[in-house]
Amino acid sequence: MSDDAPLLAVVDDDADVRIALTRLVSSAGFAVETFASGAELLRSIQDHEPDCVVLDLHMPEMSGLEVQTALASGHAAIPVIVITGHDTPESRARAIHLGAKSYLRKPVNDNVLLEAIETAIGGHA
Repeated sequence: MSDDAPLLAVVDDDADVRIALTRLVSSAGFAVETFASGAELLRSIQDHEPDCVVLDLHMPEMSGLEVQTALASGHAAIPVIVITGHDTPESRARAIHLGAKSYLRKPVNDNVLLEAIETAIGGHA
């Protein structure tokens, strides 16, 4: 993998999901950092920003929507792809309103996620 590979941040409290998504996006040529919480991601962004964030909505302590709100206030240029196992019209509407580039339900189709990442990064670059 080259040093100029786009950097993805995967934020999910489920370790199995983080591992699966890391394998998927790494195999597609992306650099990956994983975070078990939104707070971890927000601390990391102070040092360097990812090119895209894949963000779970339902996490303890800080929800994905709260993370998205924090990102929008200080790092609006970072594209966010929301993934969730608990889809509701309200969470979908709020995530899109907060600027999510895509909103995907778990289990996420690999090809759909990779296309969403490519589209998000392409629009960001």
